[in-house]
Amino acid sequence: MRHLPEAIVRNHERIESLAQSFEPQMVSFLRDLVAIPAESNHEKPVIDRVHAEMKKVGFDEIRVDPMGNILGRIGSGKKIIMMDAHTDAVGVGDPKEWAWDPYKGKVEDGFVYGRASSDQRGGMASLVYAAKIIKELGLAGDYTLYVVGSVQEEDCDGLCWVYILKEDGIEADCVVLTEPTNLQVYRGQRGRMEIEVHFRGRSCHASAPERGDNPIYKMTPLLKEIEALNGRLRVDAFLGKGTIAVTDIRAMSPSLCAVPGACTIHLDRRLTAGETKQSAIAEVRALPSARGAEVEILNYDVPSYTGLRYPMEKYYPTWVLEESHPLVQAGVSTYAALNGKAPVVDKWTFSTNGVGSMGIMGVPTIGFGPGEENVAHSVMERIPIRHLVEAAKFYAAFPLTYVSTAA
Repeated sequence: MRHLPEAIVRNHERIESLAQSFEPQMVSFLRDLVAIPAESNHEKPVIDRVHAEMKKVGFDEIRVDPMGNILGRIGSGKKIIMMDAHTDAVGVGDPKEWAWDPYKGKVEDGFVYGRASSDQRGGMASLVYAAKIIKELGLAGDYTLYVVGSVQEEDCDGLCWVYILKEDGIEADCVVLTEPTNLQVYRGQRGRMEIEVHFRGRSCHASAPERGDNPIYKMTPLLKEIEALNGRLRVDAFLGKGTIAVTDIRAMSPSLCAVPGACTIHLDRRLTAGETKQSAIAEVRALPSARGAEVEILNYDVPSYTGLRYPMEKYYPTWVLEESHPLVQAGVSTYAALNGKAPVVDKWTFSTNGVGSMGIMGVPTIGFGPGEENVAHSVMERIPIRHLVEAAKFYAAFPLTYVSTAA
């Protein structure tokens, strides 16, 4: 702790006490957020609720950009620190799978249960009250902190951060993502891309299939080849293995008593270190049964809830920050100062907005979030209430620690 700012060392116990005292407010705020079923491109009610809480806490400035991202500012110093919690959520799927109402924010046994509790509105609850801790304890310094509630992440991760860093006029020094990390410091993730493979055929009446050319039959052997390809993809010691999976198959047919004229599969491709957009496409095209198929990377061009369109190719680059990087070390030092031990430093299995902030835009990025990655998008989604408190402490102490480490 000798390298930490004096203000953090001096206020260690007060940060702890104040974060604990804000637990009821954080839980209440989170339950309000969980109660809003806002999927991608429908986030306005969540943004409005976050705006109200930021105003109550006393942010120095609150604005919503043309895409619909909300940016709450604390301070006006030289170093620009941005912390992100995306505001959209996935749907609930089959409601019968849930043992409780996914939008009630049930509180039981030290957890808040419900859709988006962990992914990712718990991070927002902790962030807003971290700003309140900074305000009340006078933990300002030569930094400007932006708390960002971003949009469209579940549909197109990273798009919002490409927009923020290109269009909002903010030159960030670092980004902290609050996706669930189980209170560990994360420094990277595999990239991903969305690929589709199309086979064309010739439609005809199904009573005489020999008159047509059924593209489903062309696709069938390719499915087994893709499954085999997954088993031989590259492995990285830190990020793990690249993967490829067929996640959808559909045929274009005039009716169920007709041979279809086209068949398409959708591929989810996760890219480990050393794999590229070009190499991933080439691997699919090289499969024996892909001869004659059209293989393409998809594009995203869906308006945000404000109506703004900001098209992007659905290629999301792999990113890793070295463990020795000052930003990672600032995260490690912050955690150690608050907990008396070093944190686990790891990576996400899933994808985050880091593909935009660092993968595309090159801004150093780390993650530290409440909640557990393995319950995200599941019918067991929940977040430990203790995590809300611990994360708020971290976010409140981090800016001064980062300024000191990066000086």
